[in-house]
Amino acid sequence: MLSQIRNLIKQADPEIVEDVKWRKPSNPAGVPAWSHDGFICTTETYKDHLKLTFPNGASLKDPTHLFNSNLESNSRRVIDIHEGEKIDEEAFKALIREAVAQNKASVRRK
Repeated sequence: MLSQIRNLIKQADPEIVEDVKWRKPSNPAGVPAWSHDGFICTTETYKDHLKLTFPNGASLKDPTHLFNSNLESNSRRVIDIHEGEKIDEEAFKALIREAVAQNKASVRRK
C-alpha cells in the first residue's frame, strides 16, 4: 500500500520531495514525509492500515471525503486506509496537488 501511495504522490507532483523524519529507537526507519514549498503529509504504517496525516488538511477541499479521521481538528486531517481498501486515486492526486498549490501560494505571500 505504501508503494502505491508513494507512486500516486509522485504522479500528482513529480517535484515533490520525500524525506524521512522522526527516526528513534522505537521506530528506526522513521516516518516518510513529503514536501513541496512546505510540508504536505506523512505516512505511518501499522499492522492493518496506513495513516496519511496532512498537517494543514483542514484547509484543503475534500469533495470526495477522503479524510476519514481527525475531522474535528482545526488544522490536520487524516486518511486511514485499511488493508484491502482502495483509495480514489484521482481524488487523492487532486488533494496532493491542492496541498502543493496552497504551499506555493503561502510562499508567494511571504
